[in-house]
Amino acid sequence: MACARVWIPDAEEVWKSAELTKDYKGGDASLQLMLEDGKVRMMMAGRGLGLSLFMLYPRLFHKLDPKTKNLPYLRNPDILVGENDLTALSYLHEPAVLHNLKVRFMDSKLIYTYCGIVLVAINPYETLPIYGTDIISAYSGQNMGDMDPHIFAVAEEAYKQMARDERNQSIIVSGESGAGKTVSAKYAMRYFATVSGSASEANVEEKVLASNPIMEAIGNAKTTRNDNSSRFGKYIEIGFDARYRIIGANMRTYLLEKSRVVFQADEERNYHIFYQLCASAHLPEYKTLKLGGANDFLYTRQGRSPVIDGVDDSKELCNTRSAFTLLGINESYQMGLFQVLAAILHLGNVEIKERDSDSSIIPPNNHHLTAFCELVGVTYQDMSQWLCHRKLKTATETYVKTLSRLQATNARDALSKHIYAKLFNWIVEHVNKALITNVKQHSFIGVLDIYGFETFEINSFEQFCINYANEKLQQQFNMHVFKLEQEEYMREQIPWTLIDFYDNQPCINLIEAKMGILDLLDEECKMPKGSDDSWAQKLYNTHLKTCTLFEKPRMSNRAFIIQHFADKVEYQCDGFLEKNKDTVNEEQINVLKASKFDLLVELFRDEEKATSPTGQVQGTGGRTRLSVKPDKGRDSSSKEHKKTVGCQFRNSLQMLMETLNATTPHYVRCIKPNDFKQAFSFDPKRAVQQLRACGVLETIRISAAGFPSRWTYQEFFSRYRVLMKQKDVLPDKKLTCKNVLEKLVQDQDKYQFGKTKIFFRAGQVAYLEKLRADKLRAACIRIQKTIRCWLARKKYLRKRSAAITIQRFTRGYQARCLAKFMRRTQAATVIQKYQRMYVEKKRYRQKQAAALAMQTILRAYMARQKYQGLLRQKKAVIIQKRVRGWLARCWYKRCLRSIVYLQCCIRRMRARRELKKLKIEARSVEHFKKLNKGMENKIMQLQRKIDEQSKENRLVNDKLVGLESSYTVESERMRGELTRLRGVEEDNKNKANQVSSLLEELEKLRKELSSTQQEKKTIEDWAQTYKNEMEKMVSDLRDQNGLLKTEKDDLNRLIQEQSQQMTEKMTRAIAQETQQLETDLNEERSRYQNLLTEHLRLEEKYDDLKEEMALSSHVSKPGHRRTDSTHSSNESEYTYNSEYAELEEGSRAAEDVTRGIDTSLTLKLQKRLTELEQEKQSLRNELENKEEQFQRARARDDAEFKKARGAELEYESLKRQELESENKKLKHDLAEMRKSLLGDAATGAGAPGSPAYKVLLEQLNASCEELEVRKEEVLILRSQLVSQKEAMHHKETMTEPSVYADDVSKLKDADELKQAYVGLKDTNRSPRFMRQSLDVSDLLSRLRSAAPDFHKLNEDGELWLVNQGLKETVRLLEHQLQTQRRTYDNEVESLRGELQTVKEENNRQQQLLAQNLQLPPEARIEASLQHEITRLTNENLDLMEQLEKQDRTIRKLKKQLKVYSKRIGEMGAGQAEGQTSPGQMVDEPIHPVNIPRREKDFQGMLEYKKEDELKLVKNLILELKPRGVAVNLIPGLPAYILFMCLRHADYVNDDQKVRTLLTSTINSIKKILKKRGDDFEMVSFWLANTCRFLHCLKQYSGDEAFMKHNTSRQNEHCLSNFDLAEYRQVISDLAIQIYQQLIKCMENILWPMIVSGMLEHETIQGVSGVKPTGLRKRTSSIADEGTYTLDSIIRQLNAFHSTMCQHGTDPELIKQVVKQQFYIVGAVTLNNLLLRKDMCSWSKGMQIRYNVSQLEEWLRDKGLMNCGAKETLEPLIQAAQLLQVKKKTDEDAEAICSMCLALTTAQIVKVLNLYTPVNEFEERVSVAFIRTIQTRLRDRCESPQLLMDAKMIYPVTFPFNPSSLALETIQIPGSLNLGFLTRV
Repeated sequence: MACARVWIPDAEEVWKSAELTKDYKGGDASLQLMLEDGKVRMMMAGRGLGLSLFMLYPRLFHKLDPKTKNLPYLRNPDILVGENDLTALSYLHEPAVLHNLKVRFMDSKLIYTYCGIVLVAINPYETLPIYGTDIISAYSGQNMGDMDPHIFAVAEEAYKQMARDERNQSIIVSGESGAGKTVSAKYAMRYFATVSGSASEANVEEKVLASNPIMEAIGNAKTTRNDNSSRFGKYIEIGFDARYRIIGANMRTYLLEKSRVVFQADEERNYHIFYQLCASAHLPEYKTLKLGGANDFLYTRQGRSPVIDGVDDSKELCNTRSAFTLLGINESYQMGLFQVLAAILHLGNVEIKERDSDSSIIPPNNHHLTAFCELVGVTYQDMSQWLCHRKLKTATETYVKTLSRLQATNARDALSKHIYAKLFNWIVEHVNKALITNVKQHSFIGVLDIYGFETFEINSFEQFCINYANEKLQQQFNMHVFKLEQEEYMREQIPWTLIDFYDNQPCINLIEAKMGILDLLDEECKMPKGSDDSWAQKLYNTHLKTCTLFEKPRMSNRAFIIQHFADKVEYQCDGFLEKNKDTVNEEQINVLKASKFDLLVELFRDEEKATSPTGQVQGTGGRTRLSVKPDKGRDSSSKEHKKTVGCQFRNSLQMLMETLNATTPHYVRCIKPNDFKQAFSFDPKRAVQQLRACGVLETIRISAAGFPSRWTYQEFFSRYRVLMKQKDVLPDKKLTCKNVLEKLVQDQDKYQFGKTKIFFRAGQVAYLEKLRADKLRAACIRIQKTIRCWLARKKYLRKRSAAITIQRFTRGYQARCLAKFMRRTQAATVIQKYQRMYVEKKRYRQKQAAALAMQTILRAYMARQKYQGLLRQKKAVIIQKRVRGWLARCWYKRCLRSIVYLQCCIRRMRARRELKKLKIEARSVEHFKKLNKGMENKIMQLQRKIDEQSKENRLVNDKLVGLESSYTVESERMRGELTRLRGVEEDNKNKANQVSSLLEELEKLRKELSSTQQEKKTIEDWAQTYKNEMEKMVSDLRDQNGLLKTEKDDLNRLIQEQSQQMTEKMTRAIAQETQQLETDLNEERSRYQNLLTEHLRLEEKYDDLKEEMALSSHVSKPGHRRTDSTHSSNESEYTYNSEYAELEEGSRAAEDVTRGIDTSLTLKLQKRLTELEQEKQSLRNELENKEEQFQRARARDDAEFKKARGAELEYESLKRQELESENKKLKHDLAEMRKSLLGDAATGAGAPGSPAYKVLLEQLNASCEELEVRKEEVLILRSQLVSQKEAMHHKETMTEPSVYADDVSKLKDADELKQAYVGLKDTNRSPRFMRQSLDVSDLLSRLRSAAPDFHKLNEDGELWLVNQGLKETVRLLEHQLQTQRRTYDNEVESLRGELQTVKEENNRQQQLLAQNLQLPPEARIEASLQHEITRLTNENLDLMEQLEKQDRTIRKLKKQLKVYSKRIGEMGAGQAEGQTSPGQMVDEPIHPVNIPRREKDFQGMLEYKKEDELKLVKNLILELKPRGVAVNLIPGLPAYILFMCLRHADYVNDDQKVRTLLTSTINSIKKILKKRGDDFEMVSFWLANTCRFLHCLKQYSGDEAFMKHNTSRQNEHCLSNFDLAEYRQVISDLAIQIYQQLIKCMENILWPMIVSGMLEHETIQGVSGVKPTGLRKRTSSIADEGTYTLDSIIRQLNAFHSTMCQHGTDPELIKQVVKQQFYIVGAVTLNNLLLRKDMCSWSKGMQIRYNVSQLEEWLRDKGLMNCGAKETLEPLIQAAQLLQVKKKTDEDAEAICSMCLALTTAQIVKVLNLYTPVNEFEERVSVAFIRTIQTRLRDRCESPQLLMDAKMIYPVTFPFNPSSLALETIQIPGSLNLGFLTRV
């Protein structure tokens, strides 16, 4: 059919696409084709040359094979190109596979592709960010077909099948050198180590990964194809226990390339370990090896490429040594290994010289041989002897034969290879020992990293063995693929026939069967004179005519050709026998066995045992080991040579095939895209060679032979619904598909109907896709036709309407124009009439005006003439007057000038005389000027001198002022002295002479003062003169100052502008800094909450270990699965009185599980030890600071105490005396009451529990309460008496009571008494009785009673007793103060002793640490861990003892406190029974003070007994069902009840009760969450109640910050005795843990819904169609749990929200939970979108945007749009927009860069690479456009991480939310069974 696209062979590109230009008919011998790229190429070549149309579209005639008549391969539709699975292609053949791989690799940058059960991996030669931990987490638990192809998907499938099917698994990684086999195997093992974890304390997964650098160092080398090529095969078995956690591993190696030790081709290297040693030779620890550079040794310089770009060999050696250490190979063994390796290098440099043609010699004192002998501990003479000789044995004698130079060199190289092989096997053996554990292996996953099919220009024995192994693996692969294919057909119950597939058994028989190539090779090796030539002739004679797979080259008799499954390979026979024998001179081995070097002896110790090429030792544990049993009848010294290399390899390969056949295989085929190691460069020729060699095309051929395309009925219905008519759609989808398919495809052999799938032959899907595309195209054409018709009609209607409108407006315009013309005509007539009238009127007026003007002019002329005559006459008179006056003035002026002239002459004569004098003076000045040149400088000097004089003037002024002041002072002093002297003169007349002298001196001083004043006046005059001179200068300076001020203003303005700019800049900087601080705060909060999570995890791990040990002590069955950590059998609910017992049990459990603690726990303990040391140092510093503060406080308190001691002691003594007197009375009354009770008890009436007994007890309690009231009143009155103590004397008081009465009568201020009473009442700690204020007037009347009352009061000396009691109290308090001081000194001494103990402990810790550092790593870890556990155990025991002592002390003190409280309560009874009070009169009856009291009311507290605490916790926490509480009761009721109980404990000042209640509450909540942590309702309920309890603790803490919103009644309910700030922090941490548990519970519920609901489910039906997905569409690893939709997610979100609202969760906390929910939805959806190519399409972007809009609508309905949840969906929204926007031009690229700000560059590029059209109408994203995007986003500073962290939890905060609910109004429902609580 014309226009069909086909593939035709091409010499360069292997296959080229072309299009059929002419229909093919049955008899045509050729096809007329047009190359797909011919148009572009020819147009470019012929641009401007005027080529014909034929040249622009060149035709190609493709000739068909006349025998087969096979047509070219057809191309797949474009929408199928780039599929994840090659089996999803409709046409399965080589060009389709090659093109699909190329498109994925080059355009989409995808290196993994499925091909049925095979994962094809193409080496990108570039580091890709697709192997991180986030990618591992994304693939963990996923079905293999749900995600894009990846090595992690294969590893996950193997891991899940191992767990599900209880069957061992194998991952077979193959490919040629440089294809990436080792890396793929390494990533597979990393995946197992990450997802499974370790079951032991040794971190086996780290050891498994640590074996990689070791094996790469000793087994990998640089080749021309790969810088890190594995030169050996290996099979690693990773063992798992019954819980599928890694417990160990075992490694088998195959066919080490020993020849590389002694020879390397150009551009190749020896094994890496040699170059690592040479690169580190300069280090001190390697000086003994006597190494140099790599170019100094023959074995390392032959390839002339000693350096690999980008690889630091010295650093790699450090990594290798670290891996050795981790695997338990200590430093001494490592140095021993390096000695052996260095010895091999020195041995290669040993120069052997030719003595003659048959003998050779080593020169004496050979430097390298000497170094070799020193390193391996052998003698120089023996080694030099046997390197040039060998011993031959016959039946009768033994003789020594010399070796030629060539033979000796070969023997030397053979010895080097043999030593290296032994060393390699020894390292493998010790690696296996380090990876083996004692735990029983339940299952294993094997990873086979083996060489792929190889063919070179020269192929030898190594290539023969490699290709033989690949033949065996290919046979196993073909059988497995065929088996899976047939099982699929049988499972779907469709008729099938035997599929013919290539069986390579004949080729395997040619190699390994009897008389095969290996048998003939072994037989030839046994011949005494066997050679490669004779062996080749045997091969020709045996197989040339009998086997079609064996051929002989035409031009050679020393080679043969084998037709392998991949290609023909020509092998050169040279060296086959020697390599198969692998002989070593026995005498050389004996010399090495006699070495003094222990490690070398150990290497050759098992020389007697015949081992496999791997050198493995039979181990334990039931694993299969590669070993060959020796022939016991032969001589042990030669047994190692009896098994040839070929025989050993065949046996090892057979055992490997048995192992693989016993497992479920998974295949990874690595492809090398080019030979130049260029990143993302694809060479089709090389790729096709490897695809043919690795069996991928064979898989395609087997699949294509049957039914390669498979669709489920639902997928088929969804995809091809457009091909069905409405009547064809039936309720039964299966029947609908059958009916439709029968109509669409007439040939029923092209498809088959299975139970769940429809199977199609090759090409049928492409045919259906063509039908679908044609149907869609026809529908599009119809839609286009209809739309175009609608658009044309709409356009016509618009034009018609426009024409009618134009006509209407035109006609109207014409009518308006006619009317306008008519109006204008009429108007013109009227205008003409008025115009003519105006013209005539104007003409008349002009004539009239002209006549009048002429008359006016004539009359004016006549008047002017008359006026001119009069004027001339008047002017003549004036002229005459002026002339006469002028003549008179002229005469006067002449007279005046004459007089002036005379005066001038006289004055001139005088002036000349004066001028002569001035000239004389001028001449003298000029002379002075000549003599005094440079006067300006002198003037400046004078100016400076004036300045100095001004300074001196100021100094003189200052001095003058000082003298004046001193004079004034002296005057004052003298006046005082004068006054004194005058007084003395009056008293002492004898000193008159002195007074006169003083007067004289005073007169002198006065004279001096007057002289000083004169000097001052002179100076002031001079200063005034100077001041006048300076004023002029100051004026000049002011002018300059003005200029400077102007400049200053300019500068100020500039500075102000700069300051404003700086302010704005600082504002921005502060804003940025604030934002950064907020970010840091969130990060710090997140780290803190992560630490809490880690702490919780460790606690759970500790509990699990305890449970495991408890269970293992009772039950120890093999394979027993771990019980759930939340399970508890036959367990009491919880006992909190055994806290110390739990601590002891915990310490014992910690000792029991010491061996179960892993290295991570050790590191955490060491970190914790460091933290404790730091905390100890901080506590030490704090102790010293506290001591200093205490010293200062004590000194200050002593001073204050002395001041306040008087009044306090008096009050205390008065109180004590009264209490003692009352106590005596009450004891007496109580004793009588007890006697009466005992008396009644004899008759049984007063027995405990009887009614009489209860009545008496009630009366006693009432009496006690009444006594407390009376006691308080008496103390108030006594305190007022004491306050008046200073106004009277005690002795006079006892003898003269009237004085005391007078003093008491002075108490007139009633407010003082009232205030004192109220203050004392407020300080009372027992607010049980709320009384009203005292009747002050009554109190004053009693106090102001007459004196005889006080006299009678003091008759018995009561006031004297008070005074005596006061003195005794003072002495008692002094004694107590001294006792407290001594106690404080003792405490200080004890603290110093403890400090010294801590210092000693610190020194001991440092010594132990130094000792531990000297131990090996394993012993160091074990010793440090043991020491830390011992130390912690001892500390726990000490703390337990201290706690027990303190507990006993507290209980004792509390008992004493209760006794004292009871006694105090009894002391008020005496006053109620008639004792005389100090404020009463004796004659009057005793009346108590009238103090009215308020009745009792509820204070918002709940009282419970200590023994009811367990019942409270059990009923309120452990057995409480959230559903009933949330529905029927107020939110947060348990939190309110717990807080009210806590208030009562605080009210009674019961420290232990507070502590135990809080501890019990916290532990109970933890326990219930551990049991039911997966119940969202339970976790939400306790999160709400924990937050409410935390808010209550804050609201009623008494802190002003939390009391702002309280009512006055709520402020009365604040805690009074205890500060619970520390407990608030603990409860806040508990709330954080509950929040994180809530998020995890929510994740577990939401996670399975997200991908299905957000991505897979079609919310908008019919928008996206299902594409073919191939074999990997679904795996059976996880059973189908149903399909979730977006409605399922929204319903679940509604359930979460309603549950939290019912439980009374804080609104801010609900917002944080919703934000976290939406983040999880967005992150999981985006991560799956980035890892699923089938989801990256335009239609899927529309689906995602619709789903996101529905979620936003949900937020809007709930009023949560401002909670930040919408912002968390921004990356997903932008990814959906990216799928929908146009992606072609640079403008589109700019729009994408500006739009996708929430996506990283890696995510944007990934989405563009994955973008896949679902229909033919969509276009793919070009590579150039992606490059443009990368260029534009190059400057972004962001994380290179591809996936979002779906496990990230935002840090939670708990904003304070006070409750308006009054505690006293809360009622406890009976359903809670809390009847034992009493309201207080």
